Amino acid sequence: MGEVNYIYLRKMIKEKEVKRIGVYPGSFDPITNGHLDIIKRAANLFDEVIVLISYNINKKNERFDVATRLKMIEDAVKDLKNVKVDSYNGLTIEYAKKNQAKFLIRGLRVVSDFEYEWSLASNNNFIDPEIEMVFLMAKKENTFISSSNILELASNRVDVSSLVPPLVNKILIDKFK
Repeated sequence: MGEVNYIYLRKMIKEKEVKRIGVYPGSFDPITNGHLDIIKRAANLFDEVIVLISYNINKKNERFDVATRLKMIEDAVKDLKNVKVDSYNGLTIEYAKKNQAKFLIRGLRVVSDFEYEWSLASNNNFIDPEIEMVFLMAKKENTFISSSNILELASNRVDVSSLVPPLVNKILIDKFK
């Protein structure tokens, strides 16, 4: 986040000293087309993108278990050769360090997202200033899409097929029959 980090990262990218690995963490409960757009755009920026399901084993309000979310994301990104999917219970920054990732990818939809992401970026910078946060702005057609909104709509039998990948839509239909 400081000038030194920027110069170091620019040099690292330019000289290709290391593989450019970005981690895109989230609960993805479920994954939406907004998430998928960020993943596709990140895949064009990095050598490898790891979509990381961050979870807390003590958290009770998750709608889909980790195995189901892994399946949904893997299906949605199956054509993106430089994208892999994983899950982790712990600090994302620690996962990034263990996997030699120098970038954490985050999507921003609205101004309130920025305040939350700024706090996360500051915490992560405190832990490891060499891992940089990369923010991708949501496309305007995706700014209203959130996993919570998708679930609310689907639970009330609203057609969300244009907002989520096909497998997610099928799972939502089955869940809310």
